[in-house]
Amino acid sequence: MEKPKDDIIAAVYRVIQERKANPDESSYTASLMAKGVDKILKKVGEEATEVVIAGKGGKREEIIYETADLIFHNLVLLGFYDIDPEEVYAELRRRFGISGIEEKESRVG
Repeated sequence: MEKPKDDIIAAVYRVIQERKANPDESSYTASLMAKGVDKILKKVGEEATEVVIAGKGGKREEIIYETADLIFHNLVLLGFYDIDPEEVYAELRRRFGISGIEEKESRVG
């Protein structure tokens, strides 16, 4: 599986890392980073809840919008810990073709 040349996830992550390295008071991302992991996690939780609500409502545009917010805030969390999205892609590749039940059972210990 190849990454598309215009990988928006990678592009957004690069901006997040730039804002982390060079904070600007007008940057939402920099403000989240400055407030720390608890604030970032709160936003991830809020956005996840909004995805659930949008999914329940069934409006395509709302589901897309809220999912984009959730992905963005997950990327901020990854950026906070300097975890490149490629590491998540690698984990998804590892799981690809494995039964979800089988994969989950392999983690139980």
